[in-house]
Amino acid sequence: MSNNRRVGREYALKMLFALQLDEAQSEPTQVVSSFFDHFRFADDVLGEPLEDIEAPVTTAARLFAENLVKGVVEFRSVIDKRISDQAKNWSLKRMTPVDLTILRIGVYELLYQPDIPTPVVIDEAIEIAKRYGTKESPSFINGILDKIAAVAAQNK
Repeated sequence: MSNNRRVGREYALKMLFALQLDEAQSEPTQVVSSFFDHFRFADDVLGEPLEDIEAPVTTAARLFAENLVKGVVEFRSVIDKRISDQAKNWSLKRMTPVDLTILRIGVYELLYQPDIPTPVVIDEAIEIAKRYGTKESPSFINGILDKIAAVAAQNK
């Protein structure tokens, strides 16, 4: 399941990044649908050869990604406020789009996915930042998410 969630997080990152670049013109459901129209799912193949497909997506990864995208879009104002409150001297506009998107996913999970342990959320965000962000991204994301997690824990 964790691999499905990692893959789902990475797909959510890509879809949310696309939405961020084209906010005025794209609907989240349209982006999700279009994104997944280009994939075949591992558990839908039923013995067919996977000729030109590198890594088929499982339905679990797809559903997790869709949940993350919908949640981040729905709660974006709350999420962005939490990020702004903890990112001292960093406006959202100053952050790289990839870092901001990874933070939004992490904050959504911290606030609205209580079944996922906080250390897992933070570790996953750091690993994805290592793959898609800059050299500074992992420590930047770790610092912001740690602060948000601490505030969230105090408010419980």
